[in-house]
Amino acid sequence: MSRPALWGWIAVAIGLSALTIPWFLWGDATTLAGIPLWLWWHVGWMGLASLVFWLFARRAWGIGIESDGGSSDEPPASGSGVDAGGERR
Repeated sequence: MSRPALWGWIAVAIGLSALTIPWFLWGDATTLAGIPLWLWWHVGWMGLASLVFWLFARRAWGIGIESDGGSSDEPPASGSGVDAGGERR
């Protein structure tokens, strides 16, 4: 994955982290359906965080960890105890 994509995911992570605590709702007693607005904020944030993590897992899993040097499609050595499908023998 490209370096701009890496920095994009870092920006998304920082932005999502910054939205974790709704500082602007502190001291606000507004309720919606009997539940405080700050709690609704957390419900929405968890939904957004779940969607972002799903997208990250589908598109960029391993970014910054795996090398872009090309992957080897060779099966593991015969003495490794793991077959080509990843199952233990």
